[in-house]
Amino acid sequence: MVKLTRFDPVEMIDDAEAVAAFLADAFDTGDADYIQHVLGLVARSKGMAEIAEKAGLGRESLYKALKDGASPRFDTILRVIHALGLKLALVDATPTRREENAA
Repeated sequence: MVKLTRFDPVEMIDDAEAVAAFLADAFDTGDADYIQHVLGLVARSKGMAEIAEKAGLGRESLYKALKDGASPRFDTILRVIHALGLKLALVDATPTRREENAA
């Protein structure tokens, strides 16, 4: 019999580049619930207590804000992103002519 273990993506988030790529992919989905879920995973990978302190939040408040089904305020999300040493950057999402022609 094969014994399976539960996959925990937190173990794969081991450097700044992985964090940025994971969050960028989440933001690309446009799914707010998924973005929040990924932020929770990344915060867990860095240590919830440390991220909470850097964000100026209590550890329990951070857990509550990032749990599935929660509706955190945008400023809380920004504080967590900054506590992770990241910043949001916006790019023009309008397709270029080359992209339009390829479709």
